[in-house]
Amino acid sequence: MKKMPSQKWMTVGELSRRTGASVRSIRHYDEHGLLASVRASNGYRTFPDQAVTQVRQIQRMIATGFTIEDIRGFPDCMLLIEGARSCDQITDVQRKRLKAIERQIADLEKRRARLVKMLLEGAVPPV
Repeated sequence: MKKMPSQKWMTVGELSRRTGASVRSIRHYDEHGLLASVRASNGYRTFPDQAVTQVRQIQRMIATGFTIEDIRGFPDCMLLIEGARSCDQITDVQRKRLKAIERQIADLEKRRARLVKMLLEGAVPPV
């Protein structure tokens, strides 16, 4: 019988170095159930190799505006496959996030226009 390769484990510091994520962020992801860690005999958290992919995927999703709560609802394939394409199950969440971002942009454009007007006219324009 062929022996399966043993799982490699790493410390939170090593995971941080390999992903560029802060130790604090990794702990936050772990505390919210996005990563699977185990406690070593010394009490420190250790993470399997697949955590590198998971952290990178989490970072990508956060960079596009998703929250930890949003990400917790995504299917595992979104976290376990680096560069995974969106699944049908999250299309609605993506559309909602896009609408929220578009509302924020519109609000910022209005604020910018008011500030420009204030600078040109020297007075605070009415709301």
